[in-house]
Amino acid sequence: MVASWTKHGDGKTLAPGEIVRPDERLSWPRMVGFGAQHVIAMFGATFVFPLVMGLNPNVAVMMSGVATIIFLLIVSGRIPSYLGTSASFVGGVFAIRAAGGDDATVTGSILVAGLVLALVGLAIHYLGVQIIHRIFPPVVTGAVVMLIGFGLAFVVADVYWPQDSWVALITMTATFLIIVLFRGFIGRIAILLGLVFGFLLSWGLDRVAGPVTSVLPGQNLRDAAGAACTGEGPYCVATAFSHSRVNFGGIADAPWIGIPDFHGPSFKIGAVALVLPAVIALVAENIGHVKAVGEMTGVDVDPYMGRAIIGDGVGTMVASAVGGSPTTTYAENIGVMAATRVYSTAAYYIAAIIAILFGFCPKFGALVAATPGGVLGGITVILYGMIGLLGAKIWIENRVDFSDPVNMVPVGAGIILAIGPVKQMISSDFTLEGIALGTIVLLVGYHVLRAISRRRGDEVSGGEIGFERETP
Repeated sequence: MVASWTKHGDGKTLAPGEIVRPDERLSWPRMVGFGAQHVIAMFGATFVFPLVMGLNPNVAVMMSGVATIIFLLIVSGRIPSYLGTSASFVGGVFAIRAAGGDDATVTGSILVAGLVLALVGLAIHYLGVQIIHRIFPPVVTGAVVMLIGFGLAFVVADVYWPQDSWVALITMTATFLIIVLFRGFIGRIAILLGLVFGFLLSWGLDRVAGPVTSVLPGQNLRDAAGAACTGEGPYCVATAFSHSRVNFGGIADAPWIGIPDFHGPSFKIGAVALVLPAVIALVAENIGHVKAVGEMTGVDVDPYMGRAIIGDGVGTMVASAVGGSPTTTYAENIGVMAATRVYSTAAYYIAAIIAILFGFCPKFGALVAATPGGVLGGITVILYGMIGLLGAKIWIENRVDFSDPVNMVPVGAGIILAIGPVKQMISSDFTLEGIALGTIVLLVGYHVLRAISRRRGDEVSGGEIGFERETP
């Protein structure tokens, strides 16, 4: 089954306990409604993260739709999922830009990471899902996810928050309240609602309180008349100056309908090394999401695990080849399925088509790009923290034992290197730093220490739980 569905019952209602399976559908008007819900669920993160990475949000949203269709075709419609923008690449992308990398270098590096992810999926498909547990046991997987999240703390502290600290604080607080006070669908789109609130707050403050005085990333300052930028790289620091929080100039100039701003990739080994650690997080994320879908639908998804990872890798490659963002299966959309009990892949095809149509509206992209830095500060501090704590969740669920130094020592060192971010010069033109350096230290350190411990006859605990467990 790829693109044909059997109508479920009368196509209108679900009896208590019933679900709409991936190869079923309700009436088409209802399926359009479910597809629109999936667009709303994925929308916030899918355009926030390209914005954070300095990529075109229009292209990212459009290519998320293309990537989703590719994914559904590769898994033969057995695993309903939406592929939105991945947060795991943000740290690596920021490091590339800090070193002077442009959009083409960023997307070229992501394309290579997508290829590696697809090859990992191919290996899992033929060798079985347990092979990944042996290389990335829960202690390592959890640590990589954690350092990817916490390793982005400096982006909040150095780039976004200083642009408008009060707007950042208020936006963060408002998002807190939406997440906690509202259950169901509203709670699941809290990030999007928080961003909209912060945008409107910034617009209102421009009119009531006037411009804000702060520093901006050097990339933005080069477009500001008379702003002096000092330092190296596209994110050099400038002297604080007075500016509006929201600039609608680009929105007025953008047409309603047009072709997105596509661009090709370029490849640099040093830049590729900075984003490769994200592949580990994507493997763990995809396996967890696919398992969750299998549990909800009552279907054995293990035979399609490798295909799902291949689909994500190919989706990332296709998206980044034209200037789009890296992709991953989205928990937000899995939550929508759990709430509605509708697991039909027809809803995802509809959502993908809607996303592609959004990409042909440059005015929408310009509106997204006008999001103030202070608002992004309030949003990203939550997003990055949540990513980091997902790593702790992996440890808890797998009962990782941190009384064992084999688990504790390399993990602790790797996380500190990422949070720093610490730089290690390898050669005159190649430096490892932050998330990339932390990932290598914890992965190599864990396996080396484990091998030494086994040779000494010591019992290795905690980190090997994933070898026997069915899920990571």
